[in-house]
Amino acid sequence: MRILITGGAGFIGSHLAERCLSEGWTVSILDDLSTGSFGNVLHLQGHPRFSCRIDTVFNSNTVCEMVDDADLVFHFAAAVGVRLLVESPVRTIETNVRGTEVVLAAVAKKSKPVFLASTSEVYGKSTDFPFREDSDLLLGPTSRSRWGYACSKILDEFLGLAYYAEKKVPVSVVRFFNTVGTRQTGRYGMVLPNFVRQALANEPITVHGDGEQSRCFAYVGDVVEALILLVKSGKSVGEIVNIGNDEEISINALASLVIDVTGSRSNIIHLSYDDAYRPGFEDILRRIPCLEKLQRLTGYRPTTPLRKIVELMVADHSAVALN
Repeated sequence: MRILITGGAGFIGSHLAERCLSEGWTVSILDDLSTGSFGNVLHLQGHPRFSCRIDTVFNSNTVCEMVDDADLVFHFAAAVGVRLLVESPVRTIETNVRGTEVVLAAVAKKSKPVFLASTSEVYGKSTDFPFREDSDLLLGPTSRSRWGYACSKILDEFLGLAYYAEKKVPVSVVRFFNTVGTRQTGRYGMVLPNFVRQALANEPITVHGDGEQSRCFAYVGDVVEALILLVKSGKSVGEIVNIGNDEEISINALASLVIDVTGSRSNIIHLSYDDAYRPGFEDILRRIPCLEKLQRLTGYRPTTPLRKIVELMVADHSAVALN
């Protein structure tokens, strides 16, 4: 099978490329390297079933050409990270919406199956825990750019499912919950790689807010395994599927865990959201996925506990520092 991954030089995309190659599939990636890194796929260069094209997903000619050569598309090209959405809201919205429009138009011509990457951000301020795929979504006001990312991904979902309903394009939507692991950078505000970096340097670990907000962190290896199983099952077409881990932890406890694993001398400090981002920034106090649909469709549940995830990330960051 021939696979196209837009955003394939990104964190999740590069791990997915590896996993697809291990299946014996041919993999092509498209990435403009705006948030991805060629270093993420450098080790794949020279593989006889791998190719990489540096271009933007806005280039419809390139996208159409690569879609024509593919049997299945993973559309992962997107603006990512809280820092980016706060500092560059126009770029965030345009990248997410326009890019998805181009990809869907291309796959519709040949009715190619496509997996659209969405995010747990779409659940917004909902308190209907755990978050189910058919739950109502609750966002903040448009005057706060923090919600622009969630809104753009909701529009992606609506558009993808509209292509499925109206044009019979085999679209699957996957909502990722805080995917973490090796090769992840804290450049755009991702909490765990930043904690690991600070702890290894014995710097203060910076927690935003009071630290009692909680999250669930899924190992990237588990996430790509779930994606492969969804492809093989063929049961996710026209569906929205949560992908993540339901092991919940507060950010304060996460910082303490990182200190424990690294043996760091770091202390934990708290920074207000106003100081970390901008006045009026709203955070989500709790985010936990319901994974019943994923398990029903694939028989799979995540297998990597959080402490093991932290250990793997510490080893990865330490190796990078040595090099």
